[in-house]
Amino acid sequence: MAFTFPPGLIPSEVAFLCEMTLVTIEPRQRLDRIDLLSGPTPSLVPPQRRNLPLWLALLLKRQRRANVLPPPWLHPDSLSEILSLETEHLSEAFSPGPPFPPSTSSKHHPAPPFLEDCTSTAPATYLPYHWLDLSTLLLEHASDDLVDPDATRRLIRDLREVRMAKMRRRTETLSGSGEGMRMDGVGAMEIAEVRGFVTGVVDGLRGLGRSREEEEKRRREEEGEGGVLEEDEEMEMNL
Repeated sequence: MAFTFPPGLIPSEVAFLCEMTLVTIEPRQRLDRIDLLSGPTPSLVPPQRRNLPLWLALLLKRQRRANVLPPPWLHPDSLSEILSLETEHLSEAFSPGPPFPPSTSSKHHPAPPFLEDCTSTAPATYLPYHWLDLSTLLLEHASDDLVDPDATRRLIRDLREVRMAKMRRRTETLSGSGEGMRMDGVGAMEIAEVRGFVTGVVDGLRGLGRSREEEEKRRREEEGEGGVLEEDEEMEMNL
């Protein structure tokens, strides 16, 4: 039996991948290293800050063994600056993501979620690829570690609405003939949430295009049959 799955990642799968993002914690007690499939974690010695995967940081936070240090871009002042950039200076485009670090290998290039764009040393004026899902998880499980979580939650909501409105406006230029949409600066969760809407618009436009083609074909066939009948009548009259 074949199972049909929607194309692309769904929001829950994107949130799962986001849990591999590195964040910075401040341990509250000593902890020896843990051997993971991705490699050993650093030993935790208070008050030395360490970078850990988000899932492990939230686990230690739940056990009251560490505090999570939010990335600089999650500060209300940084979010306000990014929101101002999105609304006042980039009416149709999206704020750019953080620059990629230089690659140390010609074969392997770092990519989300294995970048350090959500640690305490990340740039303050760039939204990373997993900005929406990571901020949602931190607001849900570590809000007491954030600066003014209510203001942060409100700014995240405003940013999300502004950027979703831009993506909806971009669908107005689609015709269903195979062209695409530029998604520079768009986050992983935003793509997962808007994919169903965009594919629905494209499928609808393609359906309209097929209907027009069938109607045009039917009209040409009717005109052709009409022309043949007129020629037959003229021939009969001449005889």
